[in-house]
Amino acid sequence: MDTTPRTETFTFNALPKNLAEMKALPEASLNTPHKTAALCVAALCNINNDLNATWEMLEYLNGPTQWSQSQKELVNRRLLKSKDNKSYITYAFFDGATPANSYTPTMPYTIKVTSDKNSFSEDGGYKWAKVYLHSGGADSPAPITMRYKESTGRWFVTNVMIALTDIRTPADKDPWK
Repeated sequence: MDTTPRTETFTFNALPKNLAEMKALPEASLNTPHKTAALCVAALCNINNDLNATWEMLEYLNGPTQWSQSQKELVNRRLLKSKDNKSYITYAFFDGATPANSYTPTMPYTIKVTSDKNSFSEDGGYKWAKVYLHSGGADSPAPITMRYKESTGRWFVTNVMIALTDIRTPADKDPWK
């Protein structure tokens, strides 16, 4: 397991629409926390298209544990059921997405995931990682926390703050523009 701090860049010609498409991507090996984080953002971008397929992808990224109903509802409420749909938050992590262009990323979809010297830790024999994604609508990076499963050599999502972060209002939804 390589815990060297770094930034990894991932490029997607299209975002996965279901678990089969996600598993066909090279990042689906989940052998770095960076790959798992990139796929987590890609999966969340599907939430407006197919909620069930999105949760199936997120369950895959969550590994041996399942999302609780309250966790699911929190993400759904934040991204879908707010007074104005905020699913644009997830697109903001891709290159080129800014408030001015209503978080429309440049194509192909490109995302950078960063780890630093404090990203990796061990607690009670378990390995953890906290990686960061930069949003075009925020000044500070948003974290995603992962846990390593030794028997599979895979990193799984344990905390997704990116869905709950606030970012600048997109130009097309800003009443002051």
